[in-house]
Amino acid sequence: METADTPLFQTQGLRFQDFLSYPDLVLPRDRATFLVGPSGVGKSTLLRLFNATLSPSAGRVLYNGRDVASMDTLALRREVSLVSQEPYLFDGTIWENLLQYYGYREQPLPEKHRFLELLNLMDLDFPLNSSVTTMSGGERQRVYLAIFLSFLPRVLMLDEPTSALDPEMVGEVLELMKELADDGMTMVVVTHEMGFAK
Repeated sequence: METADTPLFQTQGLRFQDFLSYPDLVLPRDRATFLVGPSGVGKSTLLRLFNATLSPSAGRVLYNGRDVASMDTLALRREVSLVSQEPYLFDGTIWENLLQYYGYREQPLPEKHRFLELLNLMDLDFPLNSSVTTMSGGERQRVYLAIFLSFLPRVLMLDEPTSALDPEMVGEVLELMKELADDGMTMVVVTHEMGFAK
């Protein structure tokens, strides 16, 4: 049973295939946790194990005290959203991407003005009928991040969120993340940039 003292995530004897072994981890709720380390040590894989995109070859992942292997994966991913390093956007407009993602999640769409506010926070001055195919990599990454922020998940996992951002955007995105964490959204952030984590 979930209590205030129950860890958000806990791993026990976790392994993935034959090449990744993880120490037993305990991640707290209601704060931002940064996972820092060089490329290739399994940080991104760990996020995918947390929301059951991947399955461990040994051990288990507990989310709020429950083994994620026993949970409905769609329900889990509604609560635990993963923003991957590469933005997965469909060809079409920003609004068409929203329709696709919300359809997959079986969630009601946000009000258009609310989503436009998120785009503005991401320094994206685009109408919703703008095509994502003509945007730069950094713009696409910010649209993708705005979509996931609009879900208002209990847990937002971010895999190298600064990888496609211009240096001047990093501070703005960090400020937004801090606001959301203050509002009670738990975050798990993978990065190899120690400065960003600090």
